[in-house]
Amino acid sequence: MPDDPGSKRPTLLVLASTYPRWSGDHEPGFVHELAKRLTDHFKVIAVVPSAPGATARETLDGVEVIRYRYAPRRFETLVNDGGIVTNLRRHRWKMLLVPTFVWAQAWRTWRLLRTRQIDVIHAHWLLPQGLIAALLGKLSGRAPPFLVTAHGADLFALRGKVFSQLKRFVVQKASAVTVVSEAMRDELKRMGADVGKVGVQSMGVDLEGRFTPGPTAQRSSDEILFVGRLVEKKGLRYLIDAMPTVLTAHPSSHLTVVGFGPEQAERLAQVRQLGLQAKIRFVGALSQSELPALYRRAAVFVAPFVQASSGDQEGLGLTPVEAAGCACPVVVSDLPAVREVFDEDQAVLVTPGSAAAIGRAVIALLSEPPFPIGTARTRASLCRKFDWQSVAESYARALGKLVRQITHGGK
Repeated sequence: MPDDPGSKRPTLLVLASTYPRWSGDHEPGFVHELAKRLTDHFKVIAVVPSAPGATARETLDGVEVIRYRYAPRRFETLVNDGGIVTNLRRHRWKMLLVPTFVWAQAWRTWRLLRTRQIDVIHAHWLLPQGLIAALLGKLSGRAPPFLVTAHGADLFALRGKVFSQLKRFVVQKASAVTVVSEAMRDELKRMGADVGKVGVQSMGVDLEGRFTPGPTAQRSSDEILFVGRLVEKKGLRYLIDAMPTVLTAHPSSHLTVVGFGPEQAERLAQVRQLGLQAKIRFVGALSQSELPALYRRAAVFVAPFVQASSGDQEGLGLTPVEAAGCACPVVVSDLPAVREVFDEDQAVLVTPGSAAAIGRAVIALLSEPPFPIGTARTRASLCRKFDWQSVAESYARALGKLVRQITHGGK
């Protein structure tokens, strides 16, 4: 697809790992949600990995999506259903996919830099996308400026001397850097990276069109809700462990688990061991369009985040924001990134990894739901920070500034 010579919009190249495989995919879609909103300001091309069932090229919501092959089709499973870090920990053989995964994205990016007029790059994740942008900029002879955004796993989970050196290198070479929470900026500083160019800007949540309150009368009095990938850092095991205590106080309560991931078999076994098959229901992964009805129905939403054994943790988990946007009371682990979103007046903060604390919090909310005026204030506060329109405008300004620095000498 050739560039439109009549278009006045600069061309933005987006590099990412996690990306919807098709419209309505249950995989996290925040990179695409941002990319499609940036089409008001840029011609957007996304270079992302292929996956079984995904088309090689398509235009999705105005974004030109190019999916690169990195293995035989049935083995292109490094990214989906848990993320790269989790897949590597649980399936060691997938380490064999990493070199071709990185090489294939680098090669496709190189070809685009040589054949298309790319004005600016947005690399999501320090590794490998940030590293690809940094190296190709030096090697291609046509080095557009690049913004790199760290989301969490790339910063917290990839540890050790070599990974730390690579991350510092990416930060040094990047034209600009964003992280999604102050806690992540502090982590970069702890690693010795120059944080002078590092800004904090979260991803967004559609709090105006999708995650909105419903009629109060439709809210359940006893349904507890969990939404997230079934991976260690989401902490579902601790919520399941809390359920016997909750059921003692509220025998009619029940837990709905939305999500899919590599820990599913372990969590199902945990439920069977506790004899809670009748009280805990796994419904699988759902699309973003299906989630609001569940948030509006649930009596309590629980996000029991923890630090995984690999060091991975939430950069800034957004499912509690989605729930609060639908006026659902929230219980969430008291982690540094969470404190940037909620205070004690907006959600019940609990000790990470404590089933007892989760149980007490859920029982309290089931016994005495918060007043609607409180949830309305929480929602208004979140709208100011996480609405996609304002988030996209912030990224558009940052990317536009990089383009102007090249075309107008920084003016």
